[in-house]
Amino acid sequence: MTATTLSPASGTSALPRSVPLPVAVRQSLTMAWRGLLKVRRTPEQLFDVTLQPILFTLMFTYIFGGAISGSVRDYLPVIIPGILVQTVITTSVVTGVQLREDMDKGVFDRFRSLPIARVAPLAGALVADTIRYVIATTLTFTMGYVMGYRPGGGIGGVVLAGLLVVVCSWSISWVFAYAGVVGRTASSVQGISFMVLFPLTFLSNAFVDTSTMPRPLQVFADANPVSHLITAARELANTGTATGEVGLALLGSALVVGVFAPLAVRAYMRRA
Repeated sequence: MTATTLSPASGTSALPRSVPLPVAVRQSLTMAWRGLLKVRRTPEQLFDVTLQPILFTLMFTYIFGGAISGSVRDYLPVIIPGILVQTVITTSVVTGVQLREDMDKGVFDRFRSLPIARVAPLAGALVADTIRYVIATTLTFTMGYVMGYRPGGGIGGVVLAGLLVVVCSWSISWVFAYAGVVGRTASSVQGISFMVLFPLTFLSNAFVDTSTMPRPLQVFADANPVSHLITAARELANTGTATGEVGLALLGSALVVGVFAPLAVRAYMRRA
């Protein structure tokens, strides 16, 4: 298998040639390392994945816990997986915003002239952002444990739930990468992305049982892909069992990558 690259001698208008897939992977990892170096030099980029999981977990648990489940402890098995999915998916918006900012600064114009695989700059940025997802996942479960959450699935179930959420969020980040490439400004990318995400994350089973919702909202929430991901994460963390919900979440992730990764790369190359 091969990946497409460009000749530096003739610029971005040259006909593409192919490089071996291992080379493309190595180039993508190099770009991912660049992204990690940026975080090291500007650690404030991690504020959203360090403060948001803590604040959201505290606020939503203590605000809704008594009203919905009767106590905070009884609500934790419901809210922690829900907050986890909401937080990590929301974090994936940053991928598109930072991509748009880099393109506005001309960084990606230089990448296009290099003899590297077309997908390397985009894939590298997305791989680097998985570190953000892992941090958010770890802090959410840690905060839940401090508050009294004791997942029945044990450490194995928690790890599998975290990996599932990270994988699905990485696939969704391709959607926002595409938005970052075609968007005109970073602020517009952020605004549109959150406008799409808020209904998906709040009109789900993250905070309440969907049976308590009005019928139209219940139908939407039950069909919502985010609800299926939350259910899969709950089952893994709370019982340690993997049901069909896990398969649906992974299948949906594969479809999202299959559609939006080519769109993002093609749109990125058209910007040349």
